Amino acid sequence: MKKLTTISFLCQIIFSPLSLVFAQPANLSGQLSAYAGVDPDSSFEIRTGILYIPTLSAEKSLTDDEIIDVEASLNAYGTLETDFDDAETDAEIKPYRLWTRFSSSQFEVRLGLQKINFGSATLMRPLMWFDRIDARDPLGLTEGVYALLARYYFLNNANIWGWGLYGNDDTKGWESYPSDENTLEYGSRIQVPLLNGEIAATFHHRKVDLKDQSPETPLSSSDVVSEQRYALDGKWDAGIGLWFESVVVCQDVDIPDQRYQLLTDLGFDYTFDLGNGLNMIGEHFMREYSENLFEAAKHDSISAVSVNYPLGLVDNLTAIVNYDWDNHDWYRYINWQRMFDDWSIYFSGFWNPEQNRVANDRIGDEQFSGTGVRVIIVFNH
Repeated sequence: MKKLTTISFLCQIIFSPLSLVFAQPANLSGQLSAYAGVDPDSSFEIRTGILYIPTLSAEKSLTDDEIIDVEASLNAYGTLETDFDDAETDAEIKPYRLWTRFSSSQFEVRLGLQKINFGSATLMRPLMWFDRIDARDPLGLTEGVYALLARYYFLNNANIWGWGLYGNDDTKGWESYPSDENTLEYGSRIQVPLLNGEIAATFHHRKVDLKDQSPETPLSSSDVVSEQRYALDGKWDAGIGLWFESVVVCQDVDIPDQRYQLLTDLGFDYTFDLGNGLNMIGEHFMREYSENLFEAAKHDSISAVSVNYPLGLVDNLTAIVNYDWDNHDWYRYINWQRMFDDWSIYFSGFWNPEQNRVANDRIGDEQFSGTGVRVIIVFNH
């Protein structure tokens, strides 16, 4: 009920400018996708589904330098999973994006259900705070967050961000527990040029809802605790692309070795002059838990490599391999994409452990656990 009230309130605010915006022609676009997959390890389970994301957008120029625009889209899907002995279905229609924005050449402010992401990492992403984009998902879909986001761009390419989030009762990014629905989340980011690249510092504060914590090993005697996140990241061009992301998460919990988390990712990308151009991305991810900052009580680490090769004008091949150093597990994924004017077809296969430790809480489902194959057909209009 609270989320419906939030959506209703945002609709009133967001679409109040429509009398101005719709003086210009509105644009209706959409993405229709259907998929089918087989998981031989799960009693030869077959998964099928259809997803449609219609998007309505419009904009109005207020001056030569100022624009107001709006976007509204829905996530409508239906799924069927069966192993021939039993079948499970699911269907839902819910908001996907719902925002309005005022922007100029150096400033923008956006209010509503939106995607917020930043950072340079591609495969593991310690700075995945508000989205759940999986590098193995060819569609790159992710839920949005209800937020007010403001950004200012300086003439020297520096920029500063500020945001506030409210009404998001699901986990986001790496979160294991959601935010308290009755409190405001807030944060900021500043990014500045440095040599032939850029460096940035980011902060975020929220109250964590622990009402669903395990009664056997509770993190805290309180149902709501404070959390602060501090991050530093940068990217440079040194002949090859080089970047790092480092995040410190501080939680006011009772278990000593869970109070601090340190997430670090080091990465590179380079395109080799082979054939049509072979692009490689490599990252090494480390996560540590401790009672005191920089004193690790336990840790885990994962190395990831992505290789992308265009086979021709319409075909593209991508392979991603991860290795979990602590559990000695390999994660393998390969995808072949064929693109037409409005259509795309993806054939993918994966061979992973049944317990998907690479995804952990950051993905939120087990779509790449075990062994399986997938085909996705996409139509854009």
